[in-house]
Amino acid sequence: MNIVRPIKSVDDLSKAGLLADRDRLALEEVAARYAIALTPAVAKLIDRADVDDPIARQFVPDAAELVVTPEERADPIGDHAHSPVEGIVHRYPDRVLLKAVHVCPVYCRFCFRREMVGPQGLGTLDPAAMMAAFDYIRNHPEIWEVILTGGDPLVLSPRRLEEMMRELAAIDHVKIVRFHTRVPVVDPQRIDATLIAALKASGKTTYVALHANHPREMTIEARAACGRLIDAGIVMVSQSVLLKGVNDDAGVLANLMKTFVETRIKPYYLHHPDLAPGTSHFRLTIEEGQKIVSSLRGRISGLCQPAYILDIPGGYGKAVIGENSVRKTADGCFSVLDYHGAEHSYPPSE
Repeated sequence: MNIVRPIKSVDDLSKAGLLADRDRLALEEVAARYAIALTPAVAKLIDRADVDDPIARQFVPDAAELVVTPEERADPIGDHAHSPVEGIVHRYPDRVLLKAVHVCPVYCRFCFRREMVGPQGLGTLDPAAMMAAFDYIRNHPEIWEVILTGGDPLVLSPRRLEEMMRELAAIDHVKIVRFHTRVPVVDPQRIDATLIAALKASGKTTYVALHANHPREMTIEARAACGRLIDAGIVMVSQSVLLKGVNDDAGVLANLMKTFVETRIKPYYLHHPDLAPGTSHFRLTIEEGQKIVSSLRGRISGLCQPAYILDIPGGYGKAVIGENSVRKTADGCFSVLDYHGAEHSYPPSE
């Protein structure tokens, strides 16, 4: 279908032929709680003949979102516990999150901030709150990196982005500015020369962390958008979420990581899904995730290997949870697993 406008409601999904035999009443209940948005680029990618389409699974609401398990929580990674002023999350000594906006061009059905984003969410920082956030950064010389997230910061106009970069440019101890975004994939035409220029500032190194979860998201247009950013001197890394029914397959995950590298994007994080409300249908067990990630060793180049990460609930930060391939043995040596699963002693026995 020739979809030219964003899809933002259950009615829009129906008109676009994206509901199939889904429970319309249940989806209205989901929509009342969690925002819906698909860009035309995303809607175009969905295979309507496939009831298990991995792109649809990420963006089209599901009645399963109404099921909330006891361990799930509204703030699964503890943003609020580390927010000294509105819009700032200061969890690690040398870096802060700056959540300038809580709006996205698309809303992922597994989003860990789903209670905070969207029209019903926390909104955009007003000018006074934004200045207070910059004051906080100015007054903490240990802050070396500022990570703009939210929401998706690239929904802001180039003028707003340029104003923010101008403020950060005047803070000498900030050296790295990182943007977390889906825009190059879900709205690639937005990545034009004006927006790219707005992401750069004298004396700062700009990184863009691209969120994509399936190789089909990396279309020709998406790759071209990333190419424009990289050609302008912006470094790109990836972040993905390991999702049941989307990329919980070593072959799919390997193709995604290789596609990133071919596009000059360094694979960075592969997140274990967070305990956000109504997302249990996306979560594998950690053991299942470790098995998939360990199977990537030897299958694909070291350039393509992401770090498998768990954000510890409660705000305690990230932990690398990939399979531990080394264990100490009784004789004081070590046993090391190769990528076939075979054990070897280190140092080697004579």
